[in-house]
Amino acid sequence: MNFSTHSSLGKNSLPPSDFIASISFDRRLYRHDIWGSIVHVRMLARQGLIADSDAEAIIAGLESIRDEIERGEFLFKRELEDIHMNIEARLFKKVGEVAGKLHTARSRNDQVALDMRLYVRETILETINKIDDFQAVLVDIAGRNKKVVMPGYTHLQQAQPVLLAHHLLAYFEMFQRDRERLQDCLKRTNVLPLGSGALAGVPYPVDREFVARELGFNKVSANSLDAVSDRDFVIEYEAAIAVTMMHLSRLAEEVVLWSSAEFGFLSIGEEYTSGSSIMPQKKNPDVAELARGKTGRVYGNLMGILTVMKSLPLAYNRDMQEDKEGLFDSIDTLHAVLRAFTGMMPTIKFDAVRIRASINKDYVLATDLADYLVGKGVPFREAHGIIARLSEYIISKGLSFSQLSLGEYRNFSPVIEEDVYGITLESSIASRDVIGGTALRQVNIALTKARKLLKRRSYAR
Repeated sequence: MNFSTHSSLGKNSLPPSDFIASISFDRRLYRHDIWGSIVHVRMLARQGLIADSDAEAIIAGLESIRDEIERGEFLFKRELEDIHMNIEARLFKKVGEVAGKLHTARSRNDQVALDMRLYVRETILETINKIDDFQAVLVDIAGRNKKVVMPGYTHLQQAQPVLLAHHLLAYFEMFQRDRERLQDCLKRTNVLPLGSGALAGVPYPVDREFVARELGFNKVSANSLDAVSDRDFVIEYEAAIAVTMMHLSRLAEEVVLWSSAEFGFLSIGEEYTSGSSIMPQKKNPDVAELARGKTGRVYGNLMGILTVMKSLPLAYNRDMQEDKEGLFDSIDTLHAVLRAFTGMMPTIKFDAVRIRASINKDYVLATDLADYLVGKGVPFREAHGIIARLSEYIISKGLSFSQLSLGEYRNFSPVIEEDVYGITLESSIASRDVIGGTALRQVNIALTKARKLLKRRSYAR
């Protein structure tokens, strides 16, 4: 074999410009890049670093480019590598050599850091709004099913009776925490990096506070090296939405389980299911299953950016170009799942009769019977042991607690009296009348609070 020829390798090689280029995905930053540039050039003119007439020409050119992109008339060129150079090259064609003054007191390093912060800040607010919409759906469904009694589970074993609304409101709380995490992430995202230059700051009398105010940032970065090399806000956002996807996946799993013939708790609207290619009776919960599956890709993107950043020396390195594709994919995935679930959940019909009938006799009242004995003065650990033995007895006989005679009850504890028959599914639920409990009064309180919270948010939009 002749190893001296390189012709075949040449055919399979990738031009460096194609390998380096990011325009195929970072083009979605165009609005943020142009907005940052407009404010930057205003600051340059304000500081006397460029003439007002030059600033006006540059701003007019940038606004024209933005319009071209939004009309779909802009030609993105791969050889120009990224969104910054594509816009700058077009600006030169529009306004001439004056376009070169735009990059005064700025590097692509702090420029891309700015674009990313503007983009993530905007996305955080969009994600929060989508979570709000989904929480409103959950509250509405809970309100319509607040008297439905269902078995609560631990280890996927029937444990204690709860209200279906209480179960659904548990997800409201999960997404509330997701929302709070995103709001907290917003604080650390909303920091202006522009003015840091390539890594050391800039040798011009720039007004970073002016730029921060104009762009809506709460703070100005304190260290130029950190500012251009920081992607913590990307990692933090991806970590926060990975938890949101985990919550959606948990709900998806329950929708899948509960729609099965074995459970039969609910049916999903036809438009959110699919049939089998060979089994005509099937109604597959595809949307829920896909949401469950897509959680993995969001986790993967988080691990990707953590791995990219884990050993980078200060300051900027080209590795950091890898911060975008995974982020954009996670955003698109999460938002698509939230929209799908916001549409799917209202189509779900719960079978209240089937749900209640699924309760395995009245074994879920065992804890209530132990509490009953405690009320009669029996120490809880002793009461627990008594009811454990009693449970073994009724299961072996194929009975339920309500079918036992008083004499049979007394064989296990002499303190048991006629009032033991007052323990029912309804009394069990009603007895949990503490903050956060499943009693109907507490569920109504939780629903009222949730509705007020959502109403305040809708006014704030």
